[in-house]
Amino acid sequence: MNPPPPPIDRIAAQSAPYLSVVLPCYNESQVIRETHRRIAAVCQSLDKPYEIVVVNDGSRDGTWAILLQIAKEDSHLVAVNLSRNHGHQLAISAGLSFARGERILIMDADLQDPPELLPDMLRKMDEGVEVVYAQRRSRPGDAPIKRFFCAVFYRLLDRLADAHIPLDTGDFRLISRRVCDQIVAMPERHRFIRGMVSWVGYRQEAILYDRDARFAGETKYPLRKLVALALDGIISSSLKPLMFATLIGSVTVFAGFLLLLYALYSWMFVGTTPPGWASLLITVVFMGGLQLMVLGIMGEYLGRIYEQTRGRPTFLVESVVRHENNSQLPQ
Repeated sequence: MNPPPPPIDRIAAQSAPYLSVVLPCYNESQVIRETHRRIAAVCQSLDKPYEIVVVNDGSRDGTWAILLQIAKEDSHLVAVNLSRNHGHQLAISAGLSFARGERILIMDADLQDPPELLPDMLRKMDEGVEVVYAQRRSRPGDAPIKRFFCAVFYRLLDRLADAHIPLDTGDFRLISRRVCDQIVAMPERHRFIRGMVSWVGYRQEAILYDRDARFAGETKYPLRKLVALALDGIISSSLKPLMFATLIGSVTVFAGFLLLLYALYSWMFVGTTPPGWASLLITVVFMGGLQLMVLGIMGEYLGRIYEQTRGRPTFLVESVVRHENNSQLPQ
């Protein structure tokens, strides 16, 4: 369950801006100033009201201190400090819950996704598109093994998900106010934003771009976290793994039944039982592995049901810094 939105008297003093930029960040002290500079330059060129909502996801370096300094210099910055590290997807959710703009741009702080693409995305939304997602034409900044696993993940996810999820797309996208409100209202605790946006539907179109290397710092998605994100995305977006487990169980039972018929036939008509302790041991180990795999898949879903029924908030906010006298608002 999402936390209640910020009190109206804190955020309604001025009219809703034309654009909100939601920027989750974790340990981005080396890049956050340059990211803010480039985003602010693009937003200022639009000559429309805007805000930059930066969510500090429990950073352990000097990211929050830098954000406090930037907030004193830029009246458009909204700095949200989470109580701890909640993870990338929940940090995006927190930013969306604080964004007030008619249009909301979601992007990461590492500058692999160029904010200069924003005007083209806005023009496409002017044509009536509700979601403009940035689709990677190339990603030279990533290692070959990472590109390979990402390609496999996106294609597997598209086949398994209940709604079509475009290939080679991350969370870099421009969404309308209507889509943002519906994403925020969704009660899932395990949130996979790109899957949720795809599920909402409406008119969604791509804009192609080449993904750059990180401006500075280290990637926040090493292979281990990429695998975890892949599993989380698949389980959050589809029930097909359960159907797959059922299919495996059915095929295995059928194979076991055929082996039983073979054993009975050999005993009744040949007079001997099939020899081979090695083959028997392999079969037992194989069956045991299948059972554990199926139980693991079921456990993932049951664990999510348990966490959902506890009703805890998806994230906790320690403080919010807005430009109203640069005050720090406790949540």
